[in-house]
Amino acid sequence: MARTHGHGNPDWTRDETILALGLYFECDGKIPQKDDQRVLELSKFLRSLPYHNTPAQKESFRNPTGVAFKLQNLRQVATGKGLSNVSEMDRKVWAEFGSHPEKVKEITKLIREGVKIAEALQGLPDNDECDEFLEGKIITEIHKRRERDPKVRKHLLAKRRKTGLLSCDICSVRPPSVDLKFEDAIFEAHHLIPISTTSERKTNLKDVSLLCANCHRLLHRIISSERRWIGIPEGRQIIGLLIKM
Repeated sequence: MARTHGHGNPDWTRDETILALGLYFECDGKIPQKDDQRVLELSKFLRSLPYHNTPAQKESFRNPTGVAFKLQNLRQVATGKGLSNVSEMDRKVWAEFGSHPEKVKEITKLIREGVKIAEALQGLPDNDECDEFLEGKIITEIHKRRERDPKVRKHLLAKRRKTGLLSCDICSVRPPSVDLKFEDAIFEAHHLIPISTTSERKTNLKDVSLLCANCHRLLHRIISSERRWIGIPEGRQIIGLLIKM
């Protein structure tokens, strides 16, 4: 039985599987041949993804034949017909998005836009370990890079200082030192806008929250685990319960 990750190629990522599901929906479940223009385009795009530089040099990597097989795998998960050798990622992505073709269309558009941003930022790390959001690694990384923008953090801190002492918007922790050189060390900027609206638009300070490093990382972990966006009020409740456990 043919395998979509054969010839020593890495397993399909979440981003790639979502993109393949987008094509599956576009084809209305009718699997195109490997020479179909849509298959050729997706193959070319997958080979261009910024975290696949080395594997993409191999002719077998995400080639049209592999893309066509992936579509058959998705059909098997959806209908029980076709190739039986499906991956756990195929099943997970179908379980989350199989009934939401419009959501898949929206996310595939975001991923493609995210790749353009990543290229402008000189690509993504090859082995970046992070809590991956619903939309996959590329959009998660773009979101995190926006949060790390030093200008955004600088302006956010300046705005908060005008209203009083700095504090985390979730746990209310305050700086361990009143020395201005150290008081902001534990704080990070967190974008309030759901990942589904990620774009290249300029960040507005009203869209950013100030969190301590602990709460920020925990909130990202919760968003990743829940597979949905978690706002500050709900995040405060969940983290509060976790602290009491």
